[in-house]
Amino acid sequence: MKSDILEQYVERVYGYAMNHTYSREEAEELAQEILYTAVRELPKLKEEQKFEPWLWGVAGNVTKSYRRFMGKQRAMYSYDMPEDLTYEEEFSEGQEEVYDTLRTKIAMLSSLYRDIIVSYYYDGLSVKQISERLNIPEGTVTWRLSEARKKLKKECDSMKESALRPVELMICISGSGEYNGTTSPFPYTYINDALSQNILYQCYEQPKTVEELAIICGVPAYYVEDRIDNLLKREGVTEPTKGKYRTEFLIYSEKVNGYNKKAVGLFEPIVRDFVKAMRVLADGVDGLGIYTAGKQKEELIYLYGMMAMEHLSKKYNPVEWKEHPVRYDGGRWSYHAHLLNDHKCPVRGLGREQCGNRGNAGSYSHTSYHFGDFTYRKMMWANQVNVCEAILSGSEVTDAETAATAIEEGYIIRRNGTRYVAVPAFTKEQYEQFIQLVEESFATVIDAYTEAVRKYVAGYKKLFPTHLEEHVDRACNYRFLTSYGVDIYDLATEQGLLVPPSAGSVCDVLVQHK
Repeated sequence: MKSDILEQYVERVYGYAMNHTYSREEAEELAQEILYTAVRELPKLKEEQKFEPWLWGVAGNVTKSYRRFMGKQRAMYSYDMPEDLTYEEEFSEGQEEVYDTLRTKIAMLSSLYRDIIVSYYYDGLSVKQISERLNIPEGTVTWRLSEARKKLKKECDSMKESALRPVELMICISGSGEYNGTTSPFPYTYINDALSQNILYQCYEQPKTVEELAIICGVPAYYVEDRIDNLLKREGVTEPTKGKYRTEFLIYSEKVNGYNKKAVGLFEPIVRDFVKAMRVLADGVDGLGIYTAGKQKEELIYLYGMMAMEHLSKKYNPVEWKEHPVRYDGGRWSYHAHLLNDHKCPVRGLGREQCGNRGNAGSYSHTSYHFGDFTYRKMMWANQVNVCEAILSGSEVTDAETAATAIEEGYIIRRNGTRYVAVPAFTKEQYEQFIQLVEESFATVIDAYTEAVRKYVAGYKKLFPTHLEEHVDRACNYRFLTSYGVDIYDLATEQGLLVPPSAGSVCDVLVQHK
């Protein structure tokens, strides 16, 4: 007989499969298996008139095997509602709970062991057949089968003690890259699902295997393997030793908050002199004629202090800056995360976002700082900076659509039909004069501040895993700014040396660099 006789039965076989399965995907898989089996067995059929009853007999046998296989798969992986599971015919009623537990633990094994257990016990294959199927030596099959049995015996006794203990992380990045949050999502978007967060947290202090993660997180290992593959691709974890995975960025927890509360005392002896320097600087800036956007001096003083620390960090920072590595997408950045479970708010710190404009003669950059009681305001995009530059220079605004978005987001205000920039701005010449004032104003206090930061980072480094030394150094370099935005800010406002910013105030600036 010729196999092309099957062509006229393809649609009927698919219809048969649809009536014997639970989904289109299963129907397609079953239909393929029926047709494959029929082609393989067709040479054994000698009488053409018996073809159709023979074909449906083949379909029936294949369907029985397929449904048994799918029942086993559902029993292994869909353990959330055990009362709905299909069990093998040979299992007695009293054994169902035992076998459900066993299947659950098999699902927790990594593919290294799971594939061999399933092949040996569920598919009934010999060691030699498994060796051929998986393309590995028979000795390896035997060893892994033995190891899998040990794992199952050990874990079956303790599995009920293990429950899902979810953690919640707020994952961010620091560094640079071409992202806008819409057409170009930020990298943390791809690792922000709940399971990935829990894997990252559990692998933070010590490397973990897939089996360990499956047990801790309470999910089958194949889900963990899927997330691990993605986390490796997105550079959230590494594999320092074969089969063990480790988180490759800092996670800030309540332990860091506790240290911050104790270490603030390092800055108490210098806070009065520091605030005095800030006021001297603010008085000097009054004479530069900068565009203040209508903000009061008591609010601008915080901005000037932050800009001063950014400049002074280049010379006085006790921790050398280390550039972020080039990532898979070409950007230079690193992840960091805040653990939200053990405190209501992330660890207090300093946020800083910056973006420059393009295509204009001036070239301004917009920097937004969020610390203390200032309200978060994201950085402008390049085209919005262009519009602000046009307004500041008195040029015509040709991009009405961008101007509208800048007004909507508060960067520009419209009053009596005229647009005004709502962000303080320095021209290039004004900024150069500002830098001279910074060095003069802080000359008597910067050494004491630097020494306080040095003492702070000495203890801070001990809070994090040793394998993250480069990340910790980068965070400690940034601490030169953060100590101003947290420690000096808190002490100065608590002692009444500075007036806290009013509700809704933001801290941002436009600076012309050429």
